[in-house]
This record gives sequence, structure tokens and C-alpha cells, in this order.
Amino acid sequence: MSKVIKESELSGCVNDGDTLLVGGFGISGTPFTLIDELATLDKKDLTVVSNNLGEKDKGLGILLHTGCLKKAMGSYFTSNRDAVNEWSKGNLEIELIPQGTLAERIRCGGAGIAGFYTRTAAGTKLAEGKEEKVFDGETYILERAIKGDVSLIKALKADTKGNLIYDHTGRNFNAVMATAGKSVIAEVDEIVEVGELDPLEITTPHVYIDYLVMNKYEKIGGKYDVPTGSN
Repeated sequence: MSKVIKESELSGCVNDGDTLLVGGFGISGTPFTLIDELATLDKKDLTVVSNNLGEKDKGLGILLHTGCLKKAMGSYFTSNRDAVNEWSKGNLEIELIPQGTLAERIRCGGAGIAGFYTRTAAGTKLAEGKEEKVFDGETYILERAIKGDVSLIKALKADTKGNLIYDHTGRNFNAVMATAGKSVIAEVDEIVEVGELDPLEITTPHVYIDYLVMNKYEKIGGKYDVPTGSN
């Protein structure tokens, strides 16, 4: 059975109240096509886990105007002023997580590890309400693993089974998010036959991928800024 679906089929994969793991670092490695479709679905009370909420009216930034987001978990919300404005108005709950801690919490979610202790954020407001332990005279806080109902990720290339290769920094959070979602949808630039990918370049094995969607954005000047066919 083919894993390739149309982006319009995303509606059947995402439910109200879901937690979504969405790849991207700034704009690099962002699944624009999937986010564009998500913005049309009229879903409610979604929690998005991503390094940041895109930029103004770009990437995850477009979701801020749809009313579908209840909460955002990430590291750099100041990259999009709209996110801060929505939070200040009480329209969006934000959980600020140090970037390394965010990556490790997602990795633990995919590895079946319940949580871990870290010195990062100990003694700050980010540690309030979290369990503390002292190791070798230093205070550590317990951080729980993050899992998602659906992971929306972006890769450069896939084969028809769903093995993935990422584009340089496009690997960012995408690879760990592929392991931590109950359902994983990968947006890709190209799909080839099994055997055409160099096994040494494959980062995410096909067993993690449920669906593949073709990217509809054209890469111009190293950035996916223009939907294919747009002027």
C-alpha cells in the first residue's frame, strides 16, 4: 500500500485537541505545505511543539490567525511578534523550553524514556513546580518526555517506502520528531524508488513514517518561499 497521500487527506489525520510535533528551525526544515493545509481545516485546541512559531504570516505563523492553537511549546517565540502578542492577549498558552532541553525531551519521547534530570533552568522560573534532585552537590530538575499525536516533518527526499534524507540544517528537529509521534507525515521534495537512496545518507528509516506528501513550494535562492505555480 502506497504511503503517498494528498495534503487534503491531512484532515483525517489530525483531530481537535491533538498535540502536533512540527519540524523547523526558524524557517529551515519547515513543512510549509502541511501547515498551509492545516490552517484550512478548522481544527480546535491544538498544541504545537516546535522550536518557534515560524515568522509573521509564514510557516506556523499563519496558524496564529486561525484560532486553532491552544498552546505552543518551544524555545524562540520572539522570532514572531504575533506569537508574543497572542500570548499577551491571553489567546495562546506558551511553555518556554530551553532549546537543548526541548530536543532531548522529544528524543526521550521517541526512545521510550520517561524523562531526565538536567541542570539547565535550575533555580529559574522555568523550574517552578518541577521535581528537583541534587547530584554531586548540584541541583537538577526533572524534565518529562514529549510525545505527539501527529508529527509533521520536512525532508529533502524519500523513497516509496518512506526512508528519508534531510537537507543539511533541515534535519534540525525533524529527525527526532519522526520517532516521537503516534502518526508521522513527512513532506518531501522528491520521491524515488526503493534502492535509489544511498543507505548511508538515510537518517530516518521507513518504519517511522506513515504518510508522504509532496512539497508544493518551489525552492528559490535556497528558501522555500513560493508555492509551485505561483507568480
